[in-house]
Amino acid sequence: MSHSFQTKLLHNRHKFDKSNGAVSVPIQHASTFHQPDIDSFGKYDYGRSANPTREALEETIAHLEEGTRGFAFSSGMAAISTAFLLLSQGDHVLISEDVYGGTYRMVSEVLTRYGVEHTFVDMTDLEKVKAAIKPNTKLFYVETPSNPLLKVTDITAISTLAKSVGAWTFVDNTFLTPALQKPLELGADLVLHSATKFLSGHSDVVAGLAVAKDPVLADRLAFLQNSFGAVLGVQDAWLVLRGLKTLHVRLEQSQKSAYKIASYLEKHPAVKKVYFPGLTTHHGFTLQHRQAQGPGAVLSFELHSEEDLRKFVGKVEIPVFAVSLGAVESILSFPAKMSHAAMPKAERLKRGISNSLLRLSVGLESAEDLIEDFEQAFQQTITEASGNQEQRRVYHGNLR
Repeated sequence: MSHSFQTKLLHNRHKFDKSNGAVSVPIQHASTFHQPDIDSFGKYDYGRSANPTREALEETIAHLEEGTRGFAFSSGMAAISTAFLLLSQGDHVLISEDVYGGTYRMVSEVLTRYGVEHTFVDMTDLEKVKAAIKPNTKLFYVETPSNPLLKVTDITAISTLAKSVGAWTFVDNTFLTPALQKPLELGADLVLHSATKFLSGHSDVVAGLAVAKDPVLADRLAFLQNSFGAVLGVQDAWLVLRGLKTLHVRLEQSQKSAYKIASYLEKHPAVKKVYFPGLTTHHGFTLQHRQAQGPGAVLSFELHSEEDLRKFVGKVEIPVFAVSLGAVESILSFPAKMSHAAMPKAERLKRGISNSLLRLSVGLESAEDLIEDFEQAFQQTITEASGNQEQRRVYHGNLR
């Protein structure tokens, strides 16, 4: 019987422990495993190479992403960095221009030391992507929707283009998760997650996941995972498994609220621009609707100045002001000094990541309460700016 994604989250091969019926995966604290004899080793020998609890998570995420094999790492960047180790000296990677700051740092400051070239490109423009291809291009690295400007890239088109030049396509699926988007089914070779975010969902674990489509690529990544050794601990693996069980209901609720908040912000005179692929005014709205089941629960919005941003952040009460996203509580972030602090200012500004941009990960609070909170913060910001004639004109919509 074929089940929906919602049901698969709860009813999979790790639904219960086959040895005793427990409905929670056991946490196997073991760094080493007894072997029957000198010539016959069992499935497990050393915790870095394999562990039953970590394996349960790896099998579950592979099942949810419709992939061949899953891998659990100690962080999202551990997963991404290990995947980049599939490249060799002299290879070239094309990468989304407004990629997560940690990925930008890895590519621009680490891979370059080992002779791996890179080009940042607007992946939403296929002609620009084609123009950036080199004879040594081996990887197309995509974030969609991107962080923090929520640009939407055509995964199928990029994957087809990559295959035509013998390159891989890796997709960071952190913002949407397999609940809303399945890159492997759209042609990608590897899907990556910061499982710290929506997959875990409670701001209590740091983890990374990867799922490979092809068995050969999976074997190569398995070798690197064992060699590099940045594997996920068993307690954290269990926490991710627990978080996965509520992924559907959490994301469904957060996404509904994100729609309401984005619509509210789009009409507000204190807001210069809203970035959310669920809005019909978003450039990637049609594509997002075609390749995913929804826009997700992350949006960004730009105020008219950094001064306004500072005042607004100081007045807003409900969201936590912090790094990260995808949790039960709403998280308001300042990309310029948080998620993209590793990106030089000139590069940030060139990409449109200004000092007046905020990113909001919508949690499980009442959307109405969040909007009311935002409104009181905006009103105080407007009141404090009332002495500035130019700002008054902005707030009254004369410059919109």
